[in-house]
Amino acid sequence: MCGIVGVTGVSKALPYLLQGLQKLEYRGYDSAGVYLTDGAGQDAFIKEKGRVSQLAAKAEKNGFEGTAGIAHTRWATHGNVSIENAHPQKSADNRFYLVHNGVIENYQELKDIYLNNVTLVSQTDTEIAVQLVAKFAAEGMTTEAAFRKMISLLAGNSAYGFLLIDQQEPETLYAAKKKSPLLVGLSDHGNAVTSDATAMIDLTKEFIDLQDGDLAIVKPDQVTIYDEQEQKVDRPSFTLTIDPEDTDKGAYPYYMLKEIDEQAVVTRKIAGHYFGENGELQGIGCAITDKMAEADRLYIVAAGTSYHAGLVGKRYFEQWANLPTEVHIASEFAYDQPKLSDKPFFIFLSQSGETADSREVLDNIKKQGYPALTIANVMNSTLTREADFALPLLAGPEIAVASTKAYTAQILVQAILASALGEPGFDLKAELAKVAVEIQAITDEKEVFQQIAADALTDQRSAFYLGRGLDAAVALEAALKLKEISYIQTEGFAAGELKHGTISLIEEGTPVFALLTQSKTAGLLRGEVAQVAARGAKTFIFASKDLAKEGDAFVLPQVQELLMPLLAVIPAQLIAYYATLARDLDVDRPRNLAKSVTVQ
Repeated sequence: MCGIVGVTGVSKALPYLLQGLQKLEYRGYDSAGVYLTDGAGQDAFIKEKGRVSQLAAKAEKNGFEGTAGIAHTRWATHGNVSIENAHPQKSADNRFYLVHNGVIENYQELKDIYLNNVTLVSQTDTEIAVQLVAKFAAEGMTTEAAFRKMISLLAGNSAYGFLLIDQQEPETLYAAKKKSPLLVGLSDHGNAVTSDATAMIDLTKEFIDLQDGDLAIVKPDQVTIYDEQEQKVDRPSFTLTIDPEDTDKGAYPYYMLKEIDEQAVVTRKIAGHYFGENGELQGIGCAITDKMAEADRLYIVAAGTSYHAGLVGKRYFEQWANLPTEVHIASEFAYDQPKLSDKPFFIFLSQSGETADSREVLDNIKKQGYPALTIANVMNSTLTREADFALPLLAGPEIAVASTKAYTAQILVQAILASALGEPGFDLKAELAKVAVEIQAITDEKEVFQQIAADALTDQRSAFYLGRGLDAAVALEAALKLKEISYIQTEGFAAGELKHGTISLIEEGTPVFALLTQSKTAGLLRGEVAQVAARGAKTFIFASKDLAKEGDAFVLPQVQELLMPLLAVIPAQLIAYYATLARDLDVDRPRNLAKSVTVQ
């Protein structure tokens, strides 16, 4: 959950490293650091707490730019947020500098066995790794051998993405990965290493995706890769197809607002990819649908927002494809696998395709011989490569920590996949065209949601979202959006559960947002809203046009009822955005969170 960048052989390393860190700050922003060298004996080592902008100010004041270097933006796992714990970590002899993403499970044991005589300056597991490299090098090993030796000592479940630089070989970068993304960037004017290709698109669009167990030696004009058996291998490169402007905010004050507004375009893009001109399905091979048709049960595995999207997808697979479907939280399934059906088929939902908990499940079910499909936004990711099948979300880069367009994209792709297996009973392509129009119409009403946020959430410490059926699933996502960025403690739940305990939390002025788009339970939901209102709650109903009544806070445009989650979530996203702005908080980078959860 940290960001790694490194370059070698460029004319000025610092600008590339700082720009890369800025693009990776969504992966961690507790602290940041950079090590620079010019290959001629001059170097600089700079670290700072807080945002990359604070590091940039410090580094630019130093004035040294170098021709090679490594840099890191941190999300703390071992040790508190401090300059000492920021990366890079360096060896006691000042020879080696290391940045690291992941968790070394046996770091304390390694410290006790090998480093009793070394004075450590940080609380990190990363420092243990770099001190081990220095120890083995001091005993006569080459840098490559010392690096490899350190890696061999890590516990089997340790996850890592390492990038090492040796002051005695200042133009050479040593990279290694396991369960954590790491790529090599190739260009005619220097090479790079990064945990996310978008960080280096100002230098190159050509990348090699390192595989688990790979060790890469990256020089200005040469890249050598060894696999886990220490055999030299050729890994294919790919070209990143996004435009650098896709990762910029443009005129928007925050990425989150930009990404909310992009949902209408994403809807059209997904429909255009998966449907032909005459409405025929495309882009989903027969191999996928045939294998799914053999299944007696689907298992959707995901985490966070993706899990909530899976709860909506479950309805499509069961109602349209007649396939019983379960939705599981990846971190629970990984270590407490339920009894499976005779012919299970697994669907993994992920924005990044690198979610560590989901990957643990994928590893487990592959060993059991079960087929799997990954639906993700990054098609060169670990989950897409290691599953039997993969489908793209096509949402484009999502930078804000709070997911918005990836959530709607996951619902859309699940709906299209379910329609390929069964029959929705309506023209899905035509209905998605309408969905795109109506998403745009809702996002054009920003002032309404800004006012609702002001009326409902000023000085509030808690709030509630409720719904029934699909609305209950959306309520979970709506609550997550509000609490993760505004820090308002928010619960989302099935409205029928109110009287079974939750209503005890309702007091005078408590904001309660009700989602009402499902006709079968509309009357029940209005009754439950009346119950909380009678106890002093300040209620706001978001109802679909066919079910709306006078006094509702917002009337949602009407589309097919099963597709209403695609519209119902938009007000919640915008309310969370404006509530956070009103509290003068960073919308894109909430405390303690990072975008890509690559550690368990």
